[in-house]
Amino acid sequence: MRLVKTVKYEADLDATFAERVAAQPGGERIWDCIQCGTCSAICPVSLYMDLTPRRIVGMVRAGFRDEVLNAVSPWICTSCYACTVECPEKIRITDIMYVIKRMAMKESGHHRFVVPAIEEAFVAMVRKNGRLTESRMGIKVAAKSGLRSALGMVPIAWKLWRKGRLRLLRVERMQNPESLRGVLAAVEDRRPAPPRTGSRGSPAGVKA
Repeated sequence: MRLVKTVKYEADLDATFAERVAAQPGGERIWDCIQCGTCSAICPVSLYMDLTPRRIVGMVRAGFRDEVLNAVSPWICTSCYACTVECPEKIRITDIMYVIKRMAMKESGHHRFVVPAIEEAFVAMVRKNGRLTESRMGIKVAAKSGLRSALGMVPIAWKLWRKGRLRLLRVERMQNPESLRGVLAAVEDRRPAPPRTGSRGSPAGVKA
């Protein structure tokens, strides 16, 4: 077995990455992490992650932007909030995973699996109509996910069709979708608080 060691110089790191994560709702206390590893130990799916929650936090603080945004881990997260409940510093680690996913989805080079396509189609449809139309969302997801993934959706589509849930000519809408768009716009215009550096000073190193 051949071991490959990758070296990344400080000039290649993103010094603003941690600040941008900390500026998002849920990421404010990322600097308070003591790297104890409780989140990784309690996570029911950490075995399947390429980067454990503890490493994700440490790498964000160290500026490893590309590695974090390309990681599989945020998409595997089941949002069970076990890490948040057990964290001794009460850091909202699950919300940090959501922040990372949103940042990855904004940059096409960091899309993973079919999950981003589903989330993008869901958000766009709810923003436009206020409700979800399964048939329309399925078509959008199939178009973005490629032929192989689209063929894998055929059995599910057939079951939904038999249940009367796939009506291609029908679009579900709420009575006043503009009101929802107004609420979403107000949330997006919310000015986040300045990034917190915490009481422990500069970012901690990333352990193996």
